[in-house]
Amino acid sequence: MISDVVKPQVKDVDGLPVRRLLPSAGRKMVGPFIFFDHMGPAQFRPGEGLDVRPHPHIGLATVTYLFDGAIMHRDSLGCEQRITPGDVNWMTAGHGIVHSERSPDHERSQARGLHGIQIWIALPRADERTDPEFVHHPKATLPVLQWPEVEMRLIAGSGWGEHSPVKIYSPMFYGAVTARSAARFELPAEHEERAIYVIDGKVTADGEPVMPHTIAVFDSGAAVEIATAGPARLMVFGGARLDGDRFIHWNFVASSRELIEEARMRWREQRFPRVPNETEFIPLPER
Repeated sequence: MISDVVKPQVKDVDGLPVRRLLPSAGRKMVGPFIFFDHMGPAQFRPGEGLDVRPHPHIGLATVTYLFDGAIMHRDSLGCEQRITPGDVNWMTAGHGIVHSERSPDHERSQARGLHGIQIWIALPRADERTDPEFVHHPKATLPVLQWPEVEMRLIAGSGWGEHSPVKIYSPMFYGAVTARSAARFELPAEHEERAIYVIDGKVTADGEPVMPHTIAVFDSGAAVEIATAGPARLMVFGGARLDGDRFIHWNFVASSRELIEEARMRWREQRFPRVPNETEFIPLPER
């Protein structure tokens, strides 16, 4: 049932270790998921913190999901939102948004951890120029599915007869799974493309091992039995293929090179909207 295995490239982003899995040389997308980063786990000493300066996006939605720590989101719509484990920050970039991601100011005086997943969802052609939007969904508002010794929080989309309240733009599912001990659950066949990412623990898919820090992509058309040999954490995700290929350059995703170039020019000339109370920004990479 496993059609592809994606291994990470490890990068350093402002002092935070990041495993980047999508896009990869062998696999650009799974359903509408075009970017998949596993950040941390990391430990900040007192006085240290995450400081991702303001930067732009187009043509996508960003989703942040934390297991440990906190991030303060600020954007050019004027939204300011602290995200903590189990919550969802969903930011739709549309025709253009700018945001920063920093450690909350009042927490920088103490040692603390940071660990989570950040993904980008490519928008359909009809929505890639939509107005930008930011929505925060607290942990308690998301559906939780229970099986023996395992639970899944449905972050976005639909599956297993449940629907997340998060607004989406194409058929998809995205969930965070925690197994307390040896457990089994089924990945249903309802979505066209499906995958899992193993954070930690011993996990098999229809009896085939899936190593930690790898994505396993499955053939369509049949349910897949996911099993753990003990405590484990993993993400499940996928959905319908998008309406055509997508170009990806830096923080921009689009259905045409012209939209990418137009966004590059706007950022170079600083014609994107500003994030209130932020004076820094990440310059456009010229390569």
